[in-house]
Amino acid sequence: MHKPYLDTKVRLDKWLWAARFFKTRNLAKQAIEGGKVQCDGQRVKAAKEISVGVMLAIRQDLDEKTVVVKMLSDQRRGSPEAVLLYEETEESKAIREKRSAERKAGMAAFIASDHKPDKKERRQIHRFQRINLLDDN
Repeated sequence: MHKPYLDTKVRLDKWLWAARFFKTRNLAKQAIEGGKVQCDGQRVKAAKEISVGVMLAIRQDLDEKTVVVKMLSDQRRGSPEAVLLYEETEESKAIREKRSAERKAGMAAFIASDHKPDKKERRQIHRFQRINLLDDN
């Protein structure tokens, strides 16, 4: 197991990459510049140096995690070691689980077909969609 830094500072993009939130530093940089990562409630730059105790809000796809930095590292290691670098807040976990359950419940109404529609069925689908479009206007 590698030794993390104790009282130094690490660039935010490097830390996000080392903590395995993003596959590459470039993806981490793009997320930071796109406003998907906030440090203590503020938009920051990729070169921002973070320290232990900083709270980060990280949005990935449909999920948002709020984590507290526990250790610093600029080296990417295995997942078991990367998890030691941060701790997700209990509130963040609860919100993520709730939203995940809502998404799963929404998919319950979705009926997947067991086959690809043939020509006749495609025409019926298109006809149905046109009728609904005309009814909406």
